[in-house]
Amino acid sequence: MSSRLPEQAPSDYDKAVYNLAALAGIAVNWIDAYDQPQTVSPASLRTILATLGLPCDSHRQADESRARLQEINRSAALPPLITAEVGKDIVLPAQCGLQGQSCLIILESGEQLARKISDSDAPTIAAIDRYGYHRLQVVGIEVTLAVAPPRCYGVADAFLDQGDARERGWGLALQLYGLRSEDDGGIGSFGGLAQLATKAGKEGATALAISPVHAMFAADTHRFSPYSPSSRLFLNVLHIDPADVLGRSAMQQALQEAGPEALALQQRLEHASQVNWPEAGRHRLNLLRHLYGMFRMQDTPSAEFAAFRLQGGQALADHALFEALHHTLAAKTPGIASDWRHWPERYHHPDSAELRRFAQEQGGEIDFHVFLQWQAARSLQRAQQAARDSGMAVGLIADLAVGADNGGSQAWSHSEEMIAGLSVGAPPDLLNTRGQNWGIGAFSPLAMRAAGFRSYIAMLRSVFAHAGGVRIDHVMGLTRLWLTPEGADANDGAYLRYPASDLLRLIALESWRHRAIVIGEDLGTVPEGFDTQLKDSGLLGIGVLWFEREQKQFLPPKAWPAHAIATTSTHDLPTVAGWWRGRDIGWRAELDLLMPGDTEAQALDDRRQDRRSLWQALQQAGCVSGEQPADDQPESVVDGAAAYIAQTPAPLALLPVEDLLGLEEQPNLPGTVAVHPNWQRRLPATASTLLEQTSCRRRMRLLQRPDIKK
Repeated sequence: MSSRLPEQAPSDYDKAVYNLAALAGIAVNWIDAYDQPQTVSPASLRTILATLGLPCDSHRQADESRARLQEINRSAALPPLITAEVGKDIVLPAQCGLQGQSCLIILESGEQLARKISDSDAPTIAAIDRYGYHRLQVVGIEVTLAVAPPRCYGVADAFLDQGDARERGWGLALQLYGLRSEDDGGIGSFGGLAQLATKAGKEGATALAISPVHAMFAADTHRFSPYSPSSRLFLNVLHIDPADVLGRSAMQQALQEAGPEALALQQRLEHASQVNWPEAGRHRLNLLRHLYGMFRMQDTPSAEFAAFRLQGGQALADHALFEALHHTLAAKTPGIASDWRHWPERYHHPDSAELRRFAQEQGGEIDFHVFLQWQAARSLQRAQQAARDSGMAVGLIADLAVGADNGGSQAWSHSEEMIAGLSVGAPPDLLNTRGQNWGIGAFSPLAMRAAGFRSYIAMLRSVFAHAGGVRIDHVMGLTRLWLTPEGADANDGAYLRYPASDLLRLIALESWRHRAIVIGEDLGTVPEGFDTQLKDSGLLGIGVLWFEREQKQFLPPKAWPAHAIATTSTHDLPTVAGWWRGRDIGWRAELDLLMPGDTEAQALDDRRQDRRSLWQALQQAGCVSGEQPADDQPESVVDGAAAYIAQTPAPLALLPVEDLLGLEEQPNLPGTVAVHPNWQRRLPATASTLLEQTSCRRRMRLLQRPDIKK
């Protein structure tokens, strides 16, 4: 329902809707991927505003919602958390009314600083020179001051922590679910990740980026997209290596106790070319239940387990309750939806009397899900430690999905901070001409501020906890998100503004507290000026071979951005071998995903020209030589692409494992579900042998940065 700017002047009622939308942070007017001005229709705005709790079905109702929103914005003298930057004056809300007041700042260290709030219209407090979460006390009020470093922790900082003066490194990007290892049961595990990380580190790698490992739905293993998790606060327990729980012998015993059918199933799943998530997930959970029973039979209670439960607090208890409840409901009513909004009303709130009784009755099942989170955290931490012990300056780079499923654990237990009824997506662009509706929920900007960004900070700490870096998916979501009413077409959405400065400061603060780098996936339509904001904050963007062009010509490596990592491709884009062969065009033609008006023949003709352009660029950079290879001979092109990204000024060159192996198929094809095996492809080699292949060793040598001596 978004369209070109209307030719007719809007009515007074429409103006009231537009004014309310603007006050709520909705962009009524915006510029699309084709640089064309667009406006959101009043009908779309009314639906979105009503979902945000601002009904406007009449002129009067719009005025009432506007007055209520203005009152909310004026109501608090100080919000629970105020962000600031080291060395810069702390800016307080203009309406706080605290000008000229004396105040006390208590630093994290316990040191106290006496300050006075300026008497100006824009009240400020003198700068603090130490980052951290400090406390501000004034006229009986106490709020948190989140004082951030001026930029995120960087790759050069990671090297410096090792006593190394280097500023650039290289690494690999892995779809974890597809990694094979001994007794993996058909799903990549944290144990296999530790093996690969150790080998990559010994080859000189700086980092190993992995696909998202957020918590999914244990009672519904049919749901497996890593970018549509149940909760971004916890981990995907299907990545637990059963051999890491009580040892390999205990795992073998548990497998025997599960019966001969279980052993046969495991072997079949391990030999499959794709992850059979429903079967492999259920098998993994059954095996973990046996191991949990063995754990409970131990004579001495685990102090580590008790400490983990205590540290996890209410958030962990709520997530385990959600998993246990979903498991119980699914057992009683097979096929029950994973979406808690379809459950009986009495189960909609974790603190209800009904669920307190359930928790008492089902304590063992809840305990099992706490146990799973403990094992997942232990296994992932061991993988990060293995990466660092092998010499990696950064180690694992975790992936933070842009949202969580509206029907999942996080939305259920933190419903007051989530927007119910709206789904994150993207408007039509050059790659997805029909727009995208990802079916995932987002934080409410208003609720985030009101809660002092509590859940957002908890989410950051969760993803930073066991990694040396974090990739933030769709980083433009820090400043705006395209939100569409659930079930509606992506065109019926609108951009909602987010407090980018606050979020970037919190990311920088947590980045330094965890000493972890931050990468933002900035592919797509970037709001004007936001790329500069990201650069200034030290948050690295992503330079991708297919997009680093000027017109039809590929940019030489030295022209690539220095404030972004460099990579050949991503999980949503063709591999180098697949691109060279035109495999991606074949898929899009078969599934009717070509650009409007394009034909397969035209796309293939364009690709022939692009191949010539790429080969010429690789030659000019000295990455390849000789005649352009045939369309079905991509080997030298893959080698050249690895050498090409190594020559860029990027602080980190990341090669997807698919390109390391020269594979043709990409992990995910956007805009598809059942018609393409998204998030299911398994790698053809194991964690222990993958890097031993001749082609892989050659490409890792090509990745060595020109100014880095191993």
